[in-house]
Amino acid sequence: MGAEWRRRVLVVEDQGALRMLVCDLLERHGFQTAAAADAAEATRLFTEFDPDALLTDIDLGSRPSGAELAAMLVELAPHIAVVFLSSYPRAAAGATAMGIEQAVFVAKQDLDSPTALLSALERALSTHPTPLPPSAETGDPLGSLTRHQLEILAMIARGWSNERIAVETGGTVRAVERSISRLFGRLEVTRDPTVNARVAAAGLYLAAFGPAR
Repeated sequence: MGAEWRRRVLVVEDQGALRMLVCDLLERHGFQTAAAADAAEATRLFTEFDPDALLTDIDLGSRPSGAELAAMLVELAPHIAVVFLSSYPRAAAGATAMGIEQAVFVAKQDLDSPTALLSALERALSTHPTPLPPSAETGDPLGSLTRHQLEILAMIARGWSNERIAVETGGTVRAVERSISRLFGRLEVTRDPTVNARVAAAGLYLAAFGPAR
């Protein structure tokens, strides 16, 4: 299962050649990517792709800008990591990159090696921890979950619907559905078609933490 799991990055860049190069670099280093040329296309991809990180230019040649896109996606999915790859000078982005807490800023003119971009992405992801693939050596099925996934699992254990979870997390129902699907996959509760995955996942949470409050 570990070999199949890859972190997902939504790459938004209006320059086609650079967009392809970035996606190729990330794919070669173990990431799964989806690419968009503008914010509108990125928004459409977002609910389908359910990314762990957004890597975007700030000036996309049209509105919304990359900064506006990032602000919107962070509202929908607070767990998403953000990297700005831009021609803007670093000072112009502000002390908090474009007003996005924990976002990482990389100036295109300062990007002297692929390693620098990969390092920036890893740095952003480290502020929104995404666990390593589940290991056969660990007996704790919940140990592979992110904090965001544990929060969703707690809501499932309370018996909440996807609609209510979406309201509580500030996301969309589609985003919640994608998150739950990935959560169930990580817990391996979908392997047996005779078992209700939602009940099985809630049972794991209750066994570990007791009744959800």
